[in-house]
Amino acid sequence: MPVYMISRMTIHDRAEYDKYEERFMDIFDKFDGKMLSVDEEPQDLSGKWNATRSVLIEFPSKPQLFAWLTSPEYQEIGKFRDAGSTAEAIIVKGLEESE
Repeated sequence: MPVYMISRMTIHDRAEYDKYEERFMDIFDKFDGKMLSVDEEPQDLSGKWNATRSVLIEFPSKPQLFAWLTSPEYQEIGKFRDAGSTAEAIIVKGLEESE
C-alpha cells in the first residue's frame, strides 16, 4: 500500500537549505520515492498556512519511506534542512486498490 509524506516548512536560511536540496534527489531516488508536489506558493483554503513551502512525496510502502528517512545519507543532509528551515510532516496511508 502506498504511503505519502506531507510536509510544510518555513525556510529561514536559504543558503543552508540549498545545501540540503542539492543532495536531496540523489538520495531520494535510491529509495523508490516519487516527488508529487513542491510548492512555494501554496493556496490557503481554510485556516492559516504560515509555511513558505509544501512538499508531497509518495513511497510504495511505509518500510521504504522509513528506510529513506533513517538512512545515513539522508540523516547526513538533514542537518542542513534543520539549519535552514523549520518543518512539520505527517505520513498518511494511500487507499487500497479495489479489485
